[in-house]
Amino acid sequence: MSQRLINLLLSASLFSMALADDTFKITGNAAAGTGGGVAGLIVLVLDVLVFVEVFQSSRPPANKALWVLLVFFFPIVGVILYYLLSNRQNFRQGGGYESIA
Repeated sequence: MSQRLINLLLSASLFSMALADDTFKITGNAAAGTGGGVAGLIVLVLDVLVFVEVFQSSRPPANKALWVLLVFFFPIVGVILYYLLSNRQNFRQGGGYESIA
């Protein structure tokens, strides 16, 4: 399984490199590109979803901190690892709304 995970991560990183833009290419008028675009927005949304899910989970605080730091420092790889390895079903705190009565 670890070989399969390594292959998946390498493929994802090569795919993200192929999509990468010339982020800080200086042109004649000294403008710098911002890069990211739609792919960056998608990664940002996925990262925020992971943060919300981790903070609402019943994990111990140390585990929450590790997941948040992993996703913060390695956004693409961290999200992939979180959705593959985090055992999310065991740490959910109920679904939906609680009854009032």
